[in-house]
Amino acid sequence: MKATIKIAEARTPDGSQMALYQHDIDFIIRVNGEDLMHSRQNESELALARLGCRHLAESKEPRVLIGGLGMGYTLRQALDMLGPNARVVVGELMGAVVEWNREFLGALNSQPLEDSRVDLKTGDIVGLISRSKGQFDAILLDVDNGPAAMVDAGNRRLYGYEGMEACRRALVEKGCLAVWSAKPDKKFEQMLVRCGFHVRRFTVPAYKGSKSQFRYIWVASEDKKMLPPGGGEPRLPKKNTRDMDHRVPRKKLAKPRR
Repeated sequence: MKATIKIAEARTPDGSQMALYQHDIDFIIRVNGEDLMHSRQNESELALARLGCRHLAESKEPRVLIGGLGMGYTLRQALDMLGPNARVVVGELMGAVVEWNREFLGALNSQPLEDSRVDLKTGDIVGLISRSKGQFDAILLDVDNGPAAMVDAGNRRLYGYEGMEACRRALVEKGCLAVWSAKPDKKFEQMLVRCGFHVRRFTVPAYKGSKSQFRYIWVASEDKKMLPPGGGEPRLPKKNTRDMDHRVPRKKLAKPRR
């Protein structure tokens, strides 16, 4: 049996230890000894791009933001779905994760960071989204462990009401937001509805063929017709329906390039 070897490590902004391990051909990223990502468990990362970019099949110049590079699976799938004139901005907080993708993980997905359509940004994803009003046809979020932060407590800002409102403003009118999570989260999906989104909830296998390990993806849009078919439709409790849409009205934005 081959040993599991630590090949790199780094510290997260809140001081947690993040390490990259290799076992035979597989890679694992752990935070404080707990598995965060595994190269074999990639089906839900692929599904995030498939669901979040489905409405862009005919778009000539789509603009997509991916929050969280991970091991590159979501980026690879998005690039494979989009045309030659697409622009994909990738926001990654941890410089070490970028370095690991270039040095160790790139071969998993045919070196997606080398694609000329990719614009890599390191730093706080919340700031990037807040500065990008009406810029993106799709936003795909796989930051930390989803709404329940595991790596950096600061990521909770992204998944709160202000963060989701910033995402809504960063989308074009027919844009879609897709959010990955390791766990179900009824409060989070109801908050998306309160932000004025139409929402679909999808349960997807952690790895292809899995019947016991699942992940969760929400796809949200102001335009219900843009949502992928299937999934569950979260609803607010009846007593809260009066608060269903208290968002700030969308201002007239320049028509995106197509």
